[in-house]
Amino acid sequence: MRRPLRAFSTVLITAGMLMLFDAGLTVAWQEPVSAIYAQLVQDRLGDDLKKLELAKPSTLDFAALRSLEGDRKRLAFLARALRRKADRGEAVARIRIPRIKASYVVVDGTDTASLRKGPGFYDDAPFPGAPGTVAVAGHRTTYLAPFRNIDRLRPGHRITIEMPYGDFVYEVQKTRIVEPTEISVVRRVSYDRLVLSACHPRYSAAKRIVVFARFVDATPRGAALSD
Repeated sequence: MRRPLRAFSTVLITAGMLMLFDAGLTVAWQEPVSAIYAQLVQDRLGDDLKKLELAKPSTLDFAALRSLEGDRKRLAFLARALRRKADRGEAVARIRIPRIKASYVVVDGTDTASLRKGPGFYDDAPFPGAPGTVAVAGHRTTYLAPFRNIDRLRPGHRITIEMPYGDFVYEVQKTRIVEPTEISVVRRVSYDRLVLSACHPRYSAAKRIVVFARFVDATPRGAALSD
């Protein structure tokens, strides 16, 4: 009788130690199980994004592009075209934030399933290149925690979003803490901008932290360079 009890006690102690280790790792870094899952998904999405970048525009899109003069009009056309074609949870971009050493594939959508893959574009917001406020959400403690440290961003820090048709650079203006229901942060203003949002504080969904960044530059590539 003692041997089974001793074995059962050992199992309970081991399980308790693993739970404590997992909790400590989550606080110090991020939740490890979801991080492993998300990293595997991100690797696959990276391959999907490369294929999207190499894809040629359709005959109709190519004809439309040839009729447009100037990078701005071409980028706006391609942004709207990709927005129409993108499927929920599909890889559409890469975001790079040097200040916090972040580089993640961005998917279309901010539903639960999409955000488990990585940061996601808001459904009702334009893609970079089209006029308006581009909006991206991401987790802070689970699924690779892509926006874990966005509270470290300060005015002047740069954020780059690499789309299949161009690279878009934004400069941080400010950070605000708002209610989860505050939708004014994604409204269109008099200039093109980017907002990043995540739950705040960490391990809580009580508030949202929102980083505002102003568009400063775009470099066309891919289909935007088609002649």
